[in-house]
Amino acid sequence: MQRIRRHLIAAAATALLASPLAGLAQDIKPRLIRFGYGLNEQSNQGRAVKVFADAVEKASGGKMRVRAIGAAALGPDTQMQQALVGGAQEMMVGSTATLVGITKEMALWDTPFLINNVREADALLDGPVGQKVMAKLPEKGLVGLVYWENGFRNLTNSRRPVTKAEDLDGIKLRVMQNNVFLDSFRSLGANAVPLPFSELFSALETKTVDGQENPYNTILSSKFYEVQKYLSVTNHVYSPWIVLVSKKWWDTLSPAEQKILKDAAVASRDFERKDTREEAGRALAELKAKGMQVNELSPAEAARMRDKLTRVNASIAANVGMDLWNETQAELAKLRGRK
Repeated sequence: MQRIRRHLIAAAATALLASPLAGLAQDIKPRLIRFGYGLNEQSNQGRAVKVFADAVEKASGGKMRVRAIGAAALGPDTQMQQALVGGAQEMMVGSTATLVGITKEMALWDTPFLINNVREADALLDGPVGQKVMAKLPEKGLVGLVYWENGFRNLTNSRRPVTKAEDLDGIKLRVMQNNVFLDSFRSLGANAVPLPFSELFSALETKTVDGQENPYNTILSSKFYEVQKYLSVTNHVYSPWIVLVSKKWWDTLSPAEQKILKDAAVASRDFERKDTREEAGRALAELKAKGMQVNELSPAEAARMRDKLTRVNASIAANVGMDLWNETQAELAKLRGRK
C-alpha cells in the first residue's frame, strides 16, 4: 500500500510539473535589452548606462533587464545604428554627428559656435527644436529618447597657442570624417585632415598631424597631453550624444514598458550631464597639471571666427531646412535675451 501511495504521489507531482500552469513561471523571462556604447565601463557613458539599467530593472520589477555592452564591442556608432534599424540590437548611445547620413536634420548640432553654454544646450536639445529633430528618426527605423552630453570641443596642437583665426594657418588639424568639420576648419585657415579616431594618437605622435579637437574628457583619457603642448579653449562645437532604440523592437513593447524606458532615459540624462560636466572641470585642471599650456579664446575672437563661417552655416541651413534653422536661431535669440 505504501508503495502504491508513493507511486501515486510521484505521478501526481510529475503531472503537475508537466502542466501549463507549472511551466508558466519558467516561460516568463525578462525582456533582455542589449545597450551598446563606444567608451569603456569606467567612462561617463558607462556610468550613465548603469544608471539607466538600474532604473529600468527597478521600475519593471526585474521584468526588463539591460545588458550594457561598452568599448564598441558591438561595433562603431554607424554599425550599431544599422543593427537597431534591422532589429538585431535594441538600444545604443552615440554621437549625433554619425546620424547625419540617416537623418540630415542631425547636422544642425554640427554647426560651429551655435551654442554658447550648457544652459543654451539643455534648453535647445530638450525643447521644441531638439524634439523636432528627434522626431525625424522613426521614419528611418530609430526612436530617440533623450540627448546626453559629450561636451564642448576644444583645440589642441603641438606648434603654438591658438588665440585668433590666423594662428590656425598651416596647422595640420585632424577632424572627424564629417564634411561640416572639414569645411569649417578649412574656412578658418587650417589644413583639415579627416582621420579615424583610432589612428589619431599615432598621427599626433609622429607629427603626421599637428593637432586635433575634442572635449576635455577625451583629451585626458586619450593621453593627448603626451603629444600636444597647447590647449585652446575654443568651445567651437557643442557635441551631444543621443540614446536610440530600434523602432522594430520599440513597437513590440506595451505603453507601460515604453514609459519605463522613457522615464529611465530622463533619469540617466540628468545624471550623465551633471557627471560629464563635473568630470570636464576635473579634466581641464588635470591637463594643466600635466603641463599643457592653456589659453581661452576671447568672445570677440569667437565672433570673428563665426563670421568667417557664414558660408558653412548657410550650407548647414540649406541642408537641415530653413524652417528648422530659423526656429533654432529664434529660440537662441530668446534664450540670450533672458537675464
